[in-house]
Amino acid sequence: MSVLLRGVRPYGGDEVDIAVADGTITEIGVGLKAAKGAEVVDGGGAIVLPGFVDLHTHLREPGREDTETIATGSAAAARGGYTAVFAMANTDPVADNATITDNVYRTGREIGLVDVHPVGAVTVGLEGKQLAEMGMMAAGVGKVKMFSDDGKCVDDPLVMRRALEYATGLGVLIAQHSEEPRLTVGAVAHEGPTAARLGLAGWPRAAEESIVARDALLARDAGARIHVCHASTAGTVELVKWARGQGIAITAEVTPHHLLLTDERLEGYDGLNRVNPPLREKSDTEALRTALAEGIIDCVATDHAPHAMQDKCCEFAHARPGMLGLETALPIVVETLVQPGLLDWRGVARVMSERPAEIVGLPDQGRPIAVGEPANLVLVDPDRAWDVEPDELASKSQNTPYGGMTMPATITATLLRGRITQLGGEVRW
Repeated sequence: MSVLLRGVRPYGGDEVDIAVADGTITEIGVGLKAAKGAEVVDGGGAIVLPGFVDLHTHLREPGREDTETIATGSAAAARGGYTAVFAMANTDPVADNATITDNVYRTGREIGLVDVHPVGAVTVGLEGKQLAEMGMMAAGVGKVKMFSDDGKCVDDPLVMRRALEYATGLGVLIAQHSEEPRLTVGAVAHEGPTAARLGLAGWPRAAEESIVARDALLARDAGARIHVCHASTAGTVELVKWARGQGIAITAEVTPHHLLLTDERLEGYDGLNRVNPPLREKSDTEALRTALAEGIIDCVATDHAPHAMQDKCCEFAHARPGMLGLETALPIVVETLVQPGLLDWRGVARVMSERPAEIVGLPDQGRPIAVGEPANLVLVDPDRAWDVEPDELASKSQNTPYGGMTMPATITATLLRGRITQLGGEVRW
């Protein structure tokens, strides 16, 4: 399969043509001739970046195929410019054994829109008591590279210490949902003036920060790597910065919604805005943006979390936490970091592709746009705005808080190993 991308700008630079054959970039130049039988894509000056990598995606299969499947989630990922996603383990049954993780991997490969990497559970059944079969999952067909009980915190420090020790021996990564559960009983909103005024049970920053600090120390003693899921507070930023200064191997991600939205969105008690960790205050979003631009926070991860509408259209306290994120991630990064001048397009490639691929050790993702490199690419029209219509998204669910919002940039094409997976929003199965 051959493709010629005509008139594209690598990292927002000068306009060139890019020739692709057999999954690899074969030539970059001006006025290239299309190979016989090649599909020519008129880029129209679009910016071309390495395909995005999402370390935190909920695809719900197996168990909640009414809200999302690996197929529909892969389609959403392709439309969002992603070429690799990591599917979290809190499915039903839980992905705590190689039978399930291998099946998730195989299904993703059969669909072929995006590389689906299964995330294995740290503990059996996400119960936080007994370590799951990490070695068997890492050695299986799915070659699990990351383990997480996301949705729940591994709150027992001894269990977490053992997990980190095993992870070191296996060469895999532990990603922690940082939440001290004894501090969040009944909590549904950020602990602050907004929650107090609305009569919502408050979720303190310390619930996140205390686990981040604890895990950093455990990782130090185990000689392990630790990854902080969905960092949401200014205090977490400072803790990650401190831990790095101590030589601790800690990385962290931030979600698009924690970069853009604040707890002021809760005024209408709309369950679409309930998320875990909760939307914080403006000072937190500002600290997270700066930390991402400076490299203290490593990358953007969507925490794409589809839910059925009956699980969202209810009392705020009873709404399931989570929101869609795959198709709107890049535009939110543009709005919160590119437009204000905190990141250029090379910086976008760093936080959405290069750094996440490096964190989990994907050799064929997040690569430079250069001859001989894998053709995992995304084309972005930075000047084409679009309105979010929930029922037009590729996801099987519609629980986006961005309905009716105008997004500032459009993904026009995505290529996975040289194959066009979506063009102009049309997914190519």
